[in-house]
Amino acid sequence: RLEETLTMLKSALLFSETSLRFHIFADDSLTPKFQKKLQEWQNSHRFAFDYTVYPITFSVGNAQEWMKLFKPCAAQRLFLPGILKDVDSLLYVDTDVLFLRSMDDIWALLKEFNATQLAAMVPEHEIPKIGWYSRFARHPYYGLTGLNSGVMLMNLTRIRKAQFKNSLIPAGLTWEEMLYPLYQKYKNYITWGDQDLLNIIFYFNPECLYVLPCQWNYRPDHCMYGSNCKGAEEDGISILHGNRGVYHNEKQPTFRAVYEVIHDFTFDSNLFQSLYYPLQAKFLETVHTLCGRIPQVFLKQIEKTVKKVYEQRVFVHMAPPN
Repeated sequence: RLEETLTMLKSALLFSETSLRFHIFADDSLTPKFQKKLQEWQNSHRFAFDYTVYPITFSVGNAQEWMKLFKPCAAQRLFLPGILKDVDSLLYVDTDVLFLRSMDDIWALLKEFNATQLAAMVPEHEIPKIGWYSRFARHPYYGLTGLNSGVMLMNLTRIRKAQFKNSLIPAGLTWEEMLYPLYQKYKNYITWGDQDLLNIIFYFNPECLYVLPCQWNYRPDHCMYGSNCKGAEEDGISILHGNRGVYHNEKQPTFRAVYEVIHDFTFDSNLFQSLYYPLQAKFLETVHTLCGRIPQVFLKQIEKTVKKVYEQRVFVHMAPPN
């Protein structure tokens, strides 16, 4: 996951318009490798960012149980409000996520939260009859199709202050008070670990959730059965989520193509010549797949973003002084 995470971070930096701060949770053995690469990027002075690498930490319950929930370390996101006590808001993403536009754009959605909303996620599926939760879930879940937690915009201050309705006791519970008892109650009924727990939480507290459009967490399910993300069809994909390991196998070559081009891109290269044009060429090899038949969905937003970044970094910086 080291290379995958670094590629995700690279995609965020490539298209960012402002300075970023990364909070990275990693095994102790990986910390020096993260620090070495990120220090190289900082020394290049091409991007403004800060970072902190944290050990994997679970503040309540049995750490070994949390470690084994779904995938190693996946449950870490549940504990961010209690660990990052000085952080007001953040965007959590899985390691298999790629940004195809500026992170500033999703960050701006925090201002659209109403008074009760404290987190934002994308539905797990757009069509209930082929959705996983609507067909197989044995526990409560949000809405008609459940939520995918691979991209989660969080107002941590609000989460820390909130009292959450629950199926445990009549009174409200704080986020940390609720986590372990909720897991104990539903552990024999959940399949996707922490994502299922988040679905249960927002089933009982729907007023706390801001629903993001599907282009902010675009997965193979949005195209492998035919295109079903209208937002991506209209505006292009904003954040690509290569779950099920599709960046590293042959099942979804369109997703793999995006990952490989960003992975191989170097910061001193030209965005059009070394990123956008190679991506167009790779997509020609994927037209035999359902996802590969809609290249405009994958290319529309990234083309717009590359043009914008290129103009900012080339034309603006080359402009004559007043």
